[in-house]
Amino acid sequence: MTRPDRARTLQDRIVELIHEQGLSPGTALPTEPQLMAELGASRNSVREAVRALQALGIVEIRHGRGTFVGEAPLTVLTPSLAFHVRTRSSAPGVTALGDLVEVRELMEVGLIGTVAATISPARLAALEALAARMGEDPEADRAFHALLYESCGNDLVLQLIQLFWGVYHEVENTLEPPVDRAEEIVANHLAIVAALRTRDAEAAREAMRRHFTDVRARVTHAEELATSAS
Repeated sequence: MTRPDRARTLQDRIVELIHEQGLSPGTALPTEPQLMAELGASRNSVREAVRALQALGIVEIRHGRGTFVGEAPLTVLTPSLAFHVRTRSSAPGVTALGDLVEVRELMEVGLIGTVAATISPARLAALEALAARMGEDPEADRAFHALLYESCGNDLVLQLIQLFWGVYHEVENTLEPPVDRAEEIVANHLAIVAALRTRDAEAAREAMRRHFTDVRARVTHAEELATSAS
């Protein structure tokens, strides 16, 4: 067995130990000497495996306090997914970025009908306030999409949407800089809120499709430029 294989096996065994002992996020792991004895591994091997699991968010090292079970948030995938998007085509990121936008659009358009049936008046007011701030606060867009799907009650969905949103905005500089579209962006998001107020699932889906129209147009244009330059 090669060294990478041994390291991977040790990581898997630590994960299995977490499950076998029923350790939940925030719970302390066995101490380093205990892990060494339990796994029959050297101190350096245990430390290497724990650091690898830390990078995945599976464990959390709190200096001076010990090692704890982590939350394993999907945001730890942001660097690898962003790298994938940047390197999957001749024009870095363009084709894969289009794929990313397509997946995100399918997910959000598919879910917005559920939101129309479950969203509260207080949340609608909060979404409207966030939409109004988008022209001056870029983070309002991220907050809008995070809040939008909270009423679905699906934590995995929320994490995936945040992951895709974050990666897109990290690599969007592979496209031509957008013209000033602040008013259009605000209007598109307010249209989503307006459709949700009427509990009209189809109108909400259509508003969400319009939201993605400009993004897809920019990606398509960048793909065309890449093809003509090759």
